[in-house]
Amino acid sequence: MERSIYSQLINWKNSPDHKPLMLLGARQVGKTYILKEFGRNEFTNMVYINCHTDRFAANLFEDFNIQRIIYQIGIHTHQQIIPDETLLFFDEMQEVPQGIPSLKYFCEDLRPLHVAEAGSLLGISIRPEESFPVGKVNILKMFPMTFSEFLIAAGEQRLWESVQQLDYSTMNLFESRCKEMLRQYYFTGGMPEAVSKWVETHDPYAVRSIHREILTTYDKDFSKHTRTMLQRIRMVWDSIPAQLAKENKKYIFGILKKGARAAQFEEAIQWLIDAGLIIRVNKCLNPVKPLKFYQDSSAFKVFLLDCGLLAALSETEPHDMLLGDNAFKEFKGAFTENYIIQQLTAIDNLSTFYSSKDNSTQEVDFLVQTPSRVIPTEAKAEDNVKAKSLSAFIKTDHPELHLRGLRCSMRPHIDQGWMENIPLWAVEAFFRHEANI
Repeated sequence: MERSIYSQLINWKNSPDHKPLMLLGARQVGKTYILKEFGRNEFTNMVYINCHTDRFAANLFEDFNIQRIIYQIGIHTHQQIIPDETLLFFDEMQEVPQGIPSLKYFCEDLRPLHVAEAGSLLGISIRPEESFPVGKVNILKMFPMTFSEFLIAAGEQRLWESVQQLDYSTMNLFESRCKEMLRQYYFTGGMPEAVSKWVETHDPYAVRSIHREILTTYDKDFSKHTRTMLQRIRMVWDSIPAQLAKENKKYIFGILKKGARAAQFEEAIQWLIDAGLIIRVNKCLNPVKPLKFYQDSSAFKVFLLDCGLLAALSETEPHDMLLGDNAFKEFKGAFTENYIIQQLTAIDNLSTFYSSKDNSTQEVDFLVQTPSRVIPTEAKAEDNVKAKSLSAFIKTDHPELHLRGLRCSMRPHIDQGWMENIPLWAVEAFFRHEANI
């Protein structure tokens, strides 16, 4: 399956200043697959070491003599390791002692060699006593497949082209097909195994089974990587559907348990963020760049890394996702907001917050900072697309800023001057254009 991160891997390979690469992301987002494809396609040979399953790796980094390490790997794999020709790929390197720290010495002692490491964000902190090779590695983050990547995987190349080019007239002609593909994406999400199974079989229950297996794997990882916070992490994780089903999606600790306080659960929330499993969107008090100057960290929303996993975690029936418009309308637009933040998170050069007024229902779902402007953005899943909060925010609260809003809905593209409406299937393409990507 084609992944947009491939072009970034090419840039890393061709950079004269490349350092060892750490490709980070949650489990099951496709890190191993894409690096293997990259190694096979772009190098003379690829040497692959699975540090989780290959006992050879257990004591490989007992010291940081890079020449010894390379020599022993060559013997073990029966392959030559040649700078500029070989990709040396360590999978789950954090599983072995001194694996991650060794990257510093690959950088310093054998810089021309292309070394890549793929690991889940859950595992990077598995050995807190070890030092991280700060300044000695290049880091790329990988996320679940975006809607554009889903379209390519599903064989919708022509539709993908019209979306990428923001060709709204063509999208209007094929509106029903765009809506159908978006409905399928809400259900499958972007985990590559789930997408592959859907493309191959169109069996929703086989796809849901994969979602459940992934959720089970995550739950096992909770106990593997942290025992002191296990119960609280599970409580935060299990509460996400209920948090998103509220009209006001501000995170409420009281949903976790009666009398719950932020201090009791903040560490658990941060652990899930660091693991790449949830996305936190903080409130912003002033829509002026840089938004981070005005963030209010005491108020935030929490979303799941993938809309398909959200459907499985919330136990939403497959037929409710795939038939009709229930997925777009139910749960107060929870799936739509989660879909949008999933697309935004996968795009570099964006920073995302939200805005709300105290003691008021007025809320702007997202404030997106692009290189050129701040875009107040509303997500609309239902037929009622009146942007009252967005209008008040731009015209009444901040008229001096001359902001231009964005509404993402099921309606066709329209430019109203102060606000532009785009169809939901164009969200990723629109913001990639804004981010100059």
